[in-house]
Amino acid sequence: MSSSEALKPPAAPSLRGIARRSIDEGLRTGNALSLDASAYAPPSCDPGASFVTLRIRGELRGCTGTLEAIRPLACDVAQNAFRSAFGDPRFAPLREWERPALDIHVAVLSPLAPLPARSEDELLASLRPGVDGLVLREGARAATFLPAVWESLPEPRDFLLRLREKAGLPSRYWSPSLRFERYTTDEAD
Repeated sequence: MSSSEALKPPAAPSLRGIARRSIDEGLRTGNALSLDASAYAPPSCDPGASFVTLRIRGELRGCTGTLEAIRPLACDVAQNAFRSAFGDPRFAPLREWERPALDIHVAVLSPLAPLPARSEDELLASLRPGVDGLVLREGARAATFLPAVWESLPEPRDFLLRLREKAGLPSRYWSPSLRFERYTTDEAD
């Protein structure tokens, strides 16, 4: 079953429901929701990678995820929702009074695909704005932007510039050792 099939009803509401239940569990107990993945139908019980983005009144409130499928999708969503609410270092842990205004977005990632590029221009020409998520790796440094970031950075050159900055590299940095991978997402909202 493809990841897009995973997000058709009734699976789509259950992924967001898992995220919300994990955040609620975090508010109550300080721990992520513990799930038995075998209780879920495929593909939620199959290995999957996800990002959970939290917003309040349109403003980012937390976003964490995994790039590779290392655990059942339902468990991945539960862990990433908890980490987004309570472990994103850019924000204080979520408080109970914020919960009613919380907007939860769950993105299920496709497998990473290498995106070879010998130059910045070659990379920019191969990017699909609004479609591709991009991972940049340089030695121990790495960063990613989800496809949703294209909404605020619609120009490929700006997208790449900000991604390099996110990785802690100079904004105009280029090296033959840079590695890139692309992926797509299916939104479960």
